[in-house]
Amino acid sequence: MSRGLFRGRGLQIYTWLVIAWLVVPIAVMILFGFNDTKGRFNTTFQGFTLKWYGQLFEIDALTQALVNSLLIAVLTMVIAGVLGSLIGLALGRYRFRGAALLTLVMFAAISCAEIVMGASLHSLFITLGLPEGFPTIVIAHVMFSISFVAVTVRARVMTLDTSLEEAARDLGASTWDTFRLVTLPMIFPGVLAGSMLAFALSIDDFVITNFTAGGTTTFPLWIWGVTRVGIPPQVNIMGTLIFAAGLLIAVVNIVAARRRRA
Repeated sequence: MSRGLFRGRGLQIYTWLVIAWLVVPIAVMILFGFNDTKGRFNTTFQGFTLKWYGQLFEIDALTQALVNSLLIAVLTMVIAGVLGSLIGLALGRYRFRGAALLTLVMFAAISCAEIVMGASLHSLFITLGLPEGFPTIVIAHVMFSISFVAVTVRARVMTLDTSLEEAARDLGASTWDTFRLVTLPMIFPGVLAGSMLAFALSIDDFVITNFTAGGTTTFPLWIWGVTRVGIPPQVNIMGTLIFAAGLLIAVVNIVAARRRRA
């Protein structure tokens, strides 16, 4: 009995330590967004202030970098969401020649080191004569995130009750109407989860973006470029807002899921 209790306490302590390890850097980021720093290096807390929230967009280069990252992430989410969902639907629903190879390629893309993929895409763009910049970043981000969407949607598709689709067709629904009214609503949680994952992977990517950016600067690249001269508090605030937006989406999703179950 005491040994089981000790193991249970140990597991609880370990869990809270892991949570603390994940939360502390976020808390520090949020805290230093309120730092009344007097110098270039925002590394020592010197007092509380809200002035940086009023000066959030004063650094034009940083603002443009954030806009670039958000646009790239949204485009990646939409393109990878659509293409990855179709791949996931095909792999989860049908058996066709080349399905095993396609699955292997997807998991290879997921497990591939970012530096390898970034260097490979950089070489590909040079070989094709494509000038690197905003479009090549979008292509690269879609390339590495599409597999995550496909795997997520595939897992959802494999749990579907096909009798619902058969019933819709028996009642006279066309193939398109069956997909639009029956299949898509059932797989939509997987599509949404995969698309949001693609957004998250895109907005904070540094390695692959660094290989394919050309003259375009994204939020992570801008931060890396100013680390030697000091990171302004606006970076912490933007990171805080991005984190808060993600947290809000997660909370809304949980609440909506509970309402559906009720």
